[in-house]
Amino acid sequence: MTKLSAEQKQLVQEKAKAIRVSILKSVTEAKSGHPGGSLSIADVMALLYYVEMNVDPANPKDPKRDRFVLSKGHAAPALYATLAEKGYFPKEELMKLRKINAMLQGHPDMKHTPGVDMSTGSLGQGISAACGMALAGRIDKAPYHVFSILGDGELEEGQVWEAAMLAGFYKLSNLTAFVDFNGLQIDGDIREVMSPLPIGEKFAAFNWNVIEVDGHDLDSLHNAIEEARQVTDKPTVIVMHTVKGKGVAEMEGQAGWHGKAPSQEQCDTFVAEVLEV
Repeated sequence: MTKLSAEQKQLVQEKAKAIRVSILKSVTEAKSGHPGGSLSIADVMALLYYVEMNVDPANPKDPKRDRFVLSKGHAAPALYATLAEKGYFPKEELMKLRKINAMLQGHPDMKHTPGVDMSTGSLGQGISAACGMALAGRIDKAPYHVFSILGDGELEEGQVWEAAMLAGFYKLSNLTAFVDFNGLQIDGDIREVMSPLPIGEKFAAFNWNVIEVDGHDLDSLHNAIEEARQVTDKPTVIVMHTVKGKGVAEMEGQAGWHGKAPSQEQCDTFVAEVLEV
């Protein structure tokens, strides 16, 4: 396994910061959206698109490219910020988030947004589509790998476990899923709403390789992805222990910021805080 170089780590840290800034600005401009669960995945998004995945903004439909499916589609601001930062479309589009007749809808749309591999938003369906992509790749003997991010509250959807059963049964080792385990969903603590715990044990029961990491530690995330690449007889799930609203003290660990936009004054303060780190 290879380690992140100092240059790679610095690049990913800078891009994660830029992604967080764009999340805050776009959601504020839209006056709606989901900042909390977008901020919690900024680190893994930056790592995937700048180190781990084989993708090219100049050729977004390359049949050999790795696929990414944001199963927790409401965290679209994180995906859009990443794609814009990577060069799939101009950053100016981010300020049109959720606007009528604009490209960036409230949830990812594969038909109108370059770089979006699957339209998502109805929870549970994204990971199911990711399984289909991985199975197709297996049948076609294609070189691509499929990555997907689920929310921990999303695990309350039964369809997630149907997908998990299929992936385990077909030994889809070309599929790596991440669970954004921040412990909070729109109605509060996941343990009190409809607990999906224990997460790792459940996936293991469906024949998945399970890795648990600090979802904000780039070295740990990279090592987990590298380990997943070595597994050839089952899919891998990386359970990321994260902080909802990561990077903004007022938002961190607060379910109230799941689907609420900051005011312009709050946004200015939050952006300054992110840039100071």
